[in-house]
This record gives sequence, structure tokens and C-alpha cells, in this order.
Amino acid sequence: MFSSFLIKYAEIGIKGKNRYLFEDALVRQIKYALKKCDGEFVVSKTPGRIYLDAESEFDYDQVIEKLSHVFGIWGICPVVRVPLCPPEELCEKVVDYFGRMYGEQVKEKETTFKVFSRRSNKGYALDSMELNAFVGEKILDAFPEVGVDVHNPDITVTVEVRDKIYIYSEIIPGPGGMPVGTNGKGMLLLSGGIDSPVSGWMVAKRGLKIDAVYFHAPPYTSERAKQKVIDLAKKVSAYTGPIYLHVINFTEIQLYIYENCPHEELTIIMRRYMMRIAEMLAVENEAQCLITGESIGQVASQTTQSLAVTNEVCTLPVFRPLIAFDKEDIVNISKKIDTYETSILPFEDCCTIFVAKHPVTKPNLGIIKRHEHNLDEKIDEMIKTALETDEVIIVTEE
Repeated sequence: MFSSFLIKYAEIGIKGKNRYLFEDALVRQIKYALKKCDGEFVVSKTPGRIYLDAESEFDYDQVIEKLSHVFGIWGICPVVRVPLCPPEELCEKVVDYFGRMYGEQVKEKETTFKVFSRRSNKGYALDSMELNAFVGEKILDAFPEVGVDVHNPDITVTVEVRDKIYIYSEIIPGPGGMPVGTNGKGMLLLSGGIDSPVSGWMVAKRGLKIDAVYFHAPPYTSERAKQKVIDLAKKVSAYTGPIYLHVINFTEIQLYIYENCPHEELTIIMRRYMMRIAEMLAVENEAQCLITGESIGQVASQTTQSLAVTNEVCTLPVFRPLIAFDKEDIVNISKKIDTYETSILPFEDCCTIFVAKHPVTKPNLGIIKRHEHNLDEKIDEMIKTALETDEVIIVTEE
């Protein structure tokens, strides 16, 4: 029945003179998402509206599924699009639409409806209020078993009169947010846990393009642990587009820290070196920020004191979108975006392998920096080697 879709956005609509930049970005993201769909499509833009038209056979459910992953889309409306026509002919089209969509439903149970009209074409014979009444009356004539409820109807039939006439009654929710890439680029510290994929998804929803870095520690972490992180990046890339995943061999650095620093400070010092390396990668790849999955108080390295000590090594801003989230809230989002089941697979990452038995929760920056001087002999060369052996994997949705 449907070969056209009206794509609705929300926040983009308040962007003023720059709105066209966000609209154009959203059109590009829609076209990219549709590349993985069977069929040929045309995406077009008019003031305040984006339309998708199928020019061949296509899989309806597949298209909806792909569009529901495009940040910036508030709603997806399957529409019947007809040429501009007089009100009587318009009513015939709407009654036909109503019958095909809801004819069986209204016979089986008590159903209410209303008509909501928009008349952008001011030259049309009836204004919006007159259209509501006229079209509603014709639906009642054709389906006397339905009732009218203008406040809380079961069905809202929307009629938009523009250069053509658009008829729809369903709004399939999109993910909202802003089109990816409209707010710069960030480097995500991605582990195999629950939190960091959710964090990456959340900042991407605000328009950031995402690259990621994973700190691998063979042989203490297995290839299955690495593959787990790649699989998580694939899940996130369903929303963000391709992710450049940097795999950093962190084994020698971790062992060097383990051998030369107090064990209760291992986690915080290792974290500081991860942030240093991540920032170097971010600068090299023109990212403007770092992104982590940290949440206040969740573990020893995420107390306010520990976060302050970790931040001290960074000059770029560090975004922590989960900072005030309860674990249950994070888990719920991970299930929504389909990363949870992968995140809980029992493959350890480098952070958990080298965790101290009694980690410091209120580190003193001066003491931490003094103990880091124990690493001066080799650490710079180790960091250089880690960056030179960076393995870059371009991760895309399967």
C-alpha cells in the first residue's frame, strides 16, 4: 500500500538559518542507511519536510528498521501521496485510505477517530478547519460505526495539502537526536563492558561522529575479548555509521606499571596512560573530545577524586554521558540498542586483568605523579611503540 514515507524531525526544526545544514546531513544519513536495503529510493527535501519514495519493489519492514536507527529522525510516517485535487475527490481518497487501513478494525470493536489537516498551500479551496469537518463527515458517512473524539482518538488521520496531498495516520518512532557528524567528532574509549558502548551511542545521538580505541593486552586478554569489542562496535555502528576502531597493544605498558608502581594505584595510573594515548589518537584523527563510560562511584577509578586525577592528563574535553546514571538505567539502554547480550559475554578485558585487590579510591594527584616518575626511563618509548603498532579496523554494521 505504501511506497512513500514522510520523515519527521524535531530539534532540527529550531535551528534557524543553519537548519538546512542539519537537514542536508539527515538526508545523507538516510541515504546511507538505505544502501543496505533492497530496492531503489529517492530522498527529497522541501521546507520543513523530508520525503522518501521507493522507485522499485522493496521490503517495508527492512526500510523501517534501517530508518529507526538514523539519529535525527523523530518519526517515520508511511504516506499515501496523491496529486492536488478538489475537496470532493480528496475525500474519496481519504475514505479509501481509511477503509484499507482500518475497515476491519472498526467492524470488530468500538473505534474513535479525528481528522487533522494542514494546509500549507493557501490557494486550496478549504482551510484546515473546514477540511477537518468536511473530511470527517465523509468518513462518518462511509463508516457510521466509528465515533469522533477530538481529544484522545484511537485513530488520527492527517491530511497535508502542499504541492501534493499527503495522507497518513501512523507515526513510527525514530531515535531522535541530531544527525551524526553535525557536532564534530569524538574518540570513544571502548571496552568490552556494558557502559562504554552505551556512552558512545548517547553522544552519537547528539551528533558526534565516533572513532574508538580499545586497549588490548595479549596474552592476558584473548582474541575472543578483542572480537567481543569489535562486535560491540558493530552494534553501535548500526546507528553511527562506520567506526574506525584503534586496537592498542597495552601489555608492555601495563606490565611496566605493574612492576614499578604501588599496586593500590595500578588502576588509576593505567587509566591515566590510557587517556594520554586516547588523546594522542584523537588529536591525530582530528577528534575534538574523548568519550568514556564512567559513572560516579561505580568502581574505584570512578570516584570524584579518581576522575579528577584522571582528567589531569587531558587537554581535550572528556565527555561522560553516563556520569549520573544508575547501573539499571545503563543496562536498560544497552538492551534497547542490542549491546547487552554481547557485553555480558565472559571475556575479560585488560582493565579487569590487572585490577588491584585494594585500589585507592581517593588518590592524591601529587603522590600519583611522583610514582609515575618511576616509569620515566621507558614509558615514552613504550607509548610510541603502542601508537606505531596501532591496528585500525573499520567496523560497519553487517
